[in-house]
Amino acid sequence: MNLPGIILVTGTDTGVGKTITTAALAAVLRGAGRSVAVYKPCQSGAANGDSDATEVVRLAGAVTAETGVVLQEPLAPVAAAAVDGMPLPSVAGHAARIRELAVSHQHVLVEGAGGLLVELDYDGGTLADLGTLLAAAFVLVARPALGTLNHTALTLEALAGRRLQVLGVVLGSWPLAPDVVHHSNRQVLGSLRVPFLGALPEQAAELSPADFRAGAAAWLNGLPA
Repeated sequence: MNLPGIILVTGTDTGVGKTITTAALAAVLRGAGRSVAVYKPCQSGAANGDSDATEVVRLAGAVTAETGVVLQEPLAPVAAAAVDGMPLPSVAGHAARIRELAVSHQHVLVEGAGGLLVELDYDGGTLADLGTLLAAAFVLVARPALGTLNHTALTLEALAGRRLQVLGVVLGSWPLAPDVVHHSNRQVLGSLRVPFLGALPEQAAELSPADFRAGAAAWLNGLPA
């Protein structure tokens, strides 16, 4: 499978399916015999039991999973860190750790917080800045519902303006009973200048880990061979 060593997973918004997409990517790579690490720069919402790294390991299996900083409140990283009175690692610090993981793993998947331009440190560093430091490629996760075309176009424009590589777009939660809006949006997203990598079914996280891993390659059937 011809995928870059470092892949950053971002979204058009929060709650679009970045964690499930990261898990599916990890499952596909593991199924191809690759060693995989997953890195989450900032995990907020720990007080509610949120742990994206734990969820990826549960669904994808034997991957290395690491979080840069864990924050209690379900807020953007800077706001959550302020409530917790916690320092935040710099984007450069995250980049250094990701490079270390890349030495011992064939692929490192980096899941962002919220959207592309959410600040990850107190200096205004974002996932876009992290991608620039790492010269990494992005996977963009989008919703299938109304409003997604504008959000997707804006994020792709921001990535293009920074000359950042985009591997493609994934629909993070395809409805069990899609309507005309969902089908129309999927058709448009499939005609963009960047590849359409696939769609994950709604409630994929509720599948058994074995069924999740078995289905991942079919869901992401637009990944390069």
